[in-house]
Amino acid sequence: MARALLLALLLALAASRAVAEDAALRAGVFDPPRPAPAFALAGSDGAPLTLDRFRGKVVVLAFGFTHCPDVCPTTLGVLARTRKELGPDAEAVQVVYVTVDPERDDAARMREYLAKFDATFLGGTGDEAALSAVRKEYGIAAEKTNVAGNPGVAHSSFTYLIDRAGTLRALMPYGHPAEDYVHDVRILLRP
Repeated sequence: MARALLLALLLALAASRAVAEDAALRAGVFDPPRPAPAFALAGSDGAPLTLDRFRGKVVVLAFGFTHCPDVCPTTLGVLARTRKELGPDAEAVQVVYVTVDPERDDAARMREYLAKFDATFLGGTGDEAALSAVRKEYGIAAEKTNVAGNPGVAHSSFTYLIDRAGTLRALMPYGHPAEDYVHDVRILLRP
């Protein structure tokens, strides 16, 4: 009897530990969470792009540019897979991609580029002053480069996870698979 009780207690402890680990975000968390810095940019859909537009949805915020040869398309591909794996829950998620290359990334170019990954992705652009202010608020580094005559932008490559209330909750480093995004987004979608 004591052995059965001990076994039941150990199983209950293991199960509660597994639930606690499942509830932890895989991305780095902001502790304490804080309001996501607001911005107003030109959206790739022709409407003003603000975070308030997406209140009630989880926002995955990324920074990059449409001429990026590797990191940006990899990140956008992972985010497209994330939306597919979320199934019906994807309706409550908005991917927002803010350019670090306003000289080449106007709204039309961003719309065309993002549609290759997922038609629901929205891009944000504007003049250098507006985009610089957004990068500063989010701690994004961006520097123009020119390698062998190919202009580019070296930039920070992590993404932000913003909950339904507009609170900055997590920072996902580059290289995480779609499964990690799905895991974290599902946690943020819980009531």
